[in-house]
Amino acid sequence: MKYTLVYDGDCRVCTRSVNVLRQMDKARAIEIVPSQAPGVMARFPWISPADFAEAIQLIGPDRETWQGAAAIEKLLGVWPRGRWLAWLYRIPFARRLADKVYRWFARNRYRFGCAQHCKR
Repeated sequence: MKYTLVYDGDCRVCTRSVNVLRQMDKARAIEIVPSQAPGVMARFPWISPADFAEAIQLIGPDRETWQGAAAIEKLLGVWPRGRWLAWLYRIPFARRLADKVYRWFARNRYRFGCAQHCKR
């Protein structure tokens, strides 16, 4: 696998989202693991526990790392079925807007069905 997507496995919203991605990724082009899985912190020591808790992380084959909306943008570009949506990020101000929306959603994800731990 060239890319690894790390998400908050305690968050029901995050888990539902990656389950949809898993179902659509028939070729298993992207490894998807929860940040709570054994060995994840040791495998990606340059990512802080706070970063794992704050946003999804997408790690490339050369250890380049994207988080939050930037991870989604990159994911759309590398995932064969996501490429048709990647053009959205070429719209002026789309990246900035996507980042603001992602950060707002991440801060408020408990309102959308996340567990109590997300309220911190």
